[in-house]
Amino acid sequence: MKTLVLGRTPARVTEVLSTLHADGFDADGTSTDDEARELLETREFDVLIIGGGVGPESRTALKEFAEEHHVRRVIDGALTAPFDAYVRREFEPVLREVAGVA
Repeated sequence: MKTLVLGRTPARVTEVLSTLHADGFDADGTSTDDEARELLETREFDVLIIGGGVGPESRTALKEFAEEHHVRRVIDGALTAPFDAYVRREFEPVLREVAGVA
């Protein structure tokens, strides 16, 4: 199972990816809608995490695009510090659920 993380702040995307990778999750990330679309077109991603800085129009368009490209779940996120704890508390349980791992 693979996850795509989209966030407007590259440093935060890097922090989310670092935590996910450390905890054994396969994930890629980007800060642009165009790159997110390119990645989603590969149909390799099961989950899309959209950060809080992504505006409403982009968020809606990307959710629709993700659905068209067989993404199983979209997670809306708005990181709060400490970021690693937020990722583990808010994102990882959903990723485990999508993967079918308790």
